[in-house]
Amino acid sequence: MLRGSVDFASVDEYRRFLRAMFERLNSGRRQRLIEEMAVMKELPERRMESARREQVKVDSGSLIYVDRNVYSVPSRLIGEQVEARLQMEQVEIWYGQKKVAQMPRLRGRHKHRVDYRHIIDWLVRKPGALEHYRYRDELFPTSRFRMTFDLLEEQLGKHQGSRQYLKILELAARNSEVRVDAALRMLLESGEEQISVERIDAMLEADHAVVVRDVQVTAVDLRVFDQLFTETEVLQ
Repeated sequence: MLRGSVDFASVDEYRRFLRAMFERLNSGRRQRLIEEMAVMKELPERRMESARREQVKVDSGSLIYVDRNVYSVPSRLIGEQVEARLQMEQVEIWYGQKKVAQMPRLRGRHKHRVDYRHIIDWLVRKPGALEHYRYRDELFPTSRFRMTFDLLEEQLGKHQGSRQYLKILELAARNSEVRVDAALRMLLESGEEQISVERIDAMLEADHAVVVRDVQVTAVDLRVFDQLFTETEVLQ
């Protein structure tokens, strides 16, 4: 309302706006602040806790529910009690006095942040769950993964197509999402009759095998620089 727009270019710009606004609003309170500071006690030696902590249990889908939002955590924590520490910008997941995951904090309520890398082990063991999985859209990191999934379902049927796709997604989680995505692009553009995890794995192995063993760089004749200096002096 004060600025006439909520369109900030960055978080830093928003913070600068708040800082300037607070300074203006507090300009008439400085004298009273000085009086308060004169009688204030020392701050405690230990820093006050800046994070809100919640003890939550990881459900069978490798999900936790924190502040009315949903986050995925590594599947090895299924059934375990973990501590979620809600910072201003981040959510930290602690288990056994060790931080095991960290993700950006969701704003608002009833939202979700699901990382397929967290749940892929669980899904591979139960491929039939993919068809009715509530957060299935989070399992397509790029449009090519989605195209591959649709193609596999069309060719192999829902059950076998889902099983094959999850193996490809597992390969992306274990290897490299970028490299698997590049392999999918090549296969889709070439009109490959059937895409399989074995074919993609072979492409990744072949990519690793390409190594430049002998690099030759032609030596520079330094007399060229002497010639340049001479030509410069003549022009001057």
